[in-house]
Amino acid sequence: MRIAWLFPGQGSQEVGMGRSVAERFASARDVFARADAAVAAADPSAPAISKLCFEGPDDALTLTANTQPALVATSSAIVAAIREAHPSLPAPVVALGHSLGEYSALVASGALRLEDAVRVCRARGQAMQAAVPPGEGSMAAVLGADDETIAAACAEAATVGLVAPANFNAPGQTVIAGSAPAVARAAEILGSRGGKVIPLKVSAPFHCALMKPAALAMEKALASVEIAEPAFPVIANVDAEPNADPARVRGLLVGQVDAPVQWVRSIRRAAEIGVDVALEIGPGKVLAGLVKRIDKRIRVVSVSDAKAIEELASLVG
Repeated sequence: MRIAWLFPGQGSQEVGMGRSVAERFASARDVFARADAAVAAADPSAPAISKLCFEGPDDALTLTANTQPALVATSSAIVAAIREAHPSLPAPVVALGHSLGEYSALVASGALRLEDAVRVCRARGQAMQAAVPPGEGSMAAVLGADDETIAAACAEAATVGLVAPANFNAPGQTVIAGSAPAVARAAEILGSRGGKVIPLKVSAPFHCALMKPAALAMEKALASVEIAEPAFPVIANVDAEPNADPARVRGLLVGQVDAPVQWVRSIRRAAEIGVDVALEIGPGKVLAGLVKRIDKRIRVVSVSDAKAIEELASLVG
């Protein structure tokens, strides 16, 4: 059995996430306490991560600057609980995270300290939100169109603004992002060519060139962060390749801010190196659904609460 750990990104958050894990496992409580302390030290006015995760309210949890550190803390708490409950569970051969989830993967690998990750992810959320004024950018999910058709539509829509693929989530499911007029024009073109386009309720056009100011902000934020050698490789969003070189981590994290998320290629790369079981560590089951569409040879077990952690006993060799 070759296991991969998968970590969800923004959009998977939900009020109550991590609560049952913290109630059941001391190691998970410790993670939330450390996350709370790190955020408070960086910004005393910021709400406590644990309270946002356990109690909400939803409108506060969904603010980008809160969502990002909250998801990293929750996934990291679940990892700690898995290790506490199942010390003989085989270690992952690789980890990967969807967008923000790459930070969770790096914490799990030991490359990033939890405290640095939540602090940097709060700054990441603030920078991504500030990069484009509200209403000027948008994102849309495109269903039923291949990569070539989407690229051609984005190129044609470029006459009214910037638009490009932002998330290659699964075959036949790609997200585009850019200026609002350009995304709308691309949607019209794709609709006329058989694609189904669904506008997304997001606060900014993530993972496209409009995020360049946020990428520059992340370059500064990550400059002082210590990167350790990971215990196992982390497949990067930018190039879909496993990385175990600490010297490359900062550049890969900066690059992912304004580059598309190569999730399809990342899952296929995990399959190439022999992954047959994956744990989706964090709230929801979005990644399990995507993996099923990308490569059915990989069985995904979603682990979001204390009950799911207990049920992992069947994987322990």
